[in-house]
Amino acid sequence: MKPYYQDKWVTIYHGDCREILPRLDVKVDLVLTSPPYDNLREYGGYSFGCEGVIDSIINIMSEGTVCVWVVGDSVIQGSESGNSFRQVLRFIDAGINLHDTMIYEKNGAAYPANDKSNRYTQIFEYMFILVKEKPKTVNLLKDKPNRWAGSGTFGQNSERQRDGTIKKRGESIVPQFSARNNIWRINNGYGYSSSDEIAYKHPAIFPEQLAFDHIASWTNGGDIVLDPMLGSGTTCYCAKKLNRYSIGIEIEEKYCEIAAKRCCQEVMELT
Repeated sequence: MKPYYQDKWVTIYHGDCREILPRLDVKVDLVLTSPPYDNLREYGGYSFGCEGVIDSIINIMSEGTVCVWVVGDSVIQGSESGNSFRQVLRFIDAGINLHDTMIYEKNGAAYPANDKSNRYTQIFEYMFILVKEKPKTVNLLKDKPNRWAGSGTFGQNSERQRDGTIKKRGESIVPQFSARNNIWRINNGYGYSSSDEIAYKHPAIFPEQLAFDHIASWTNGGDIVLDPMLGSGTTCYCAKKLNRYSIGIEIEEKYCEIAAKRCCQEVMELT
């Protein structure tokens, strides 16, 4: 199976991930992807069947592997589709743990609510954190500033036990920063989602900041990151920047070309 593009850090395959994933003899540490949900955009004539894709991803996950599944729902005949929930339930039914349900909040929407709208502006997608057993690697991003940083805890620090009794604990100092919440507000759109002009030839760019943050959260340097629906190549691009190996699979050849150009160091310097 010959890669479409390969360098020291990145390997990109052109084809259907449902056919390529079973042929990969590798253990991955993180799966980070965003499917083209509900066929919201024309995608080279291809349609997304989640069942086969999800089953293929589950088969390549080993104990401790995290899968970050970024997805939303479209409105069809007056109702949100709910397909995001159907997809995550397929993972759960196969024995994969739903470690966390996170929210990716966008800074704005292409079609905000107006006087004729009957629902509020939709500006978020789900980020389902799925894992076999429990995460092998956890590096929570600690960038939430604490108002009372440097001070001791107020009153007697205690913790209620399961039997109802209260156990006293020693005083602790409030750190300058704590782990962030599980709702991430990330700027998206032209000029924000990517620093590469070529990336905007793809209809739905995966924001670089989102990819950077998840790769940093669930992997260490030298780990392997997989994106089975690579799109414009953001996952591989960011993994390479963070000294992680990556494998990307993309069914549309013109997007493979975009991804390869972004990941190629020589082109990165030119753009």
